[in-house]
Amino acid sequence: MSEATADRTYLFSYGTLRQREVQVSTFGRELDGRADVLCGYTLSMVAITDPGVVAVSGADRHPIVRATGDPAHQVEGTVFEITTTELAAADDYEVADYQRALVTLASGVRAWVYTAP
Repeated sequence: MSEATADRTYLFSYGTLRQREVQVSTFGRELDGRADVLCGYTLSMVAITDPGVVAVSGADRHPIVRATGDPAHQVEGTVFEITTTELAAADDYEVADYQRALVTLASGVRAWVYTAP
């Protein structure tokens, strides 16, 4: 993966943003990514009540990560290189249960991830 630039950035997904149908609906294209790991977080589920998000994802419960600070806690996922415009589209897709945070993945890549507040 190349270095992030002013108009390109990285997004780490462990949930529905890895689904082809969610990517096409949100970004207008299928993303190409690679496996990576988010350390210091655990994975749980959150109920989704937004009917538009449920329709696109096909599920009313989505995964969500919470920071623990314990590096032994790890969440597997995919890191994607996207545009800043696509990052804004991801912000629009994610419901209020999520906040966006900048993290360093196990690979050393700095990426945005949606977490519990």
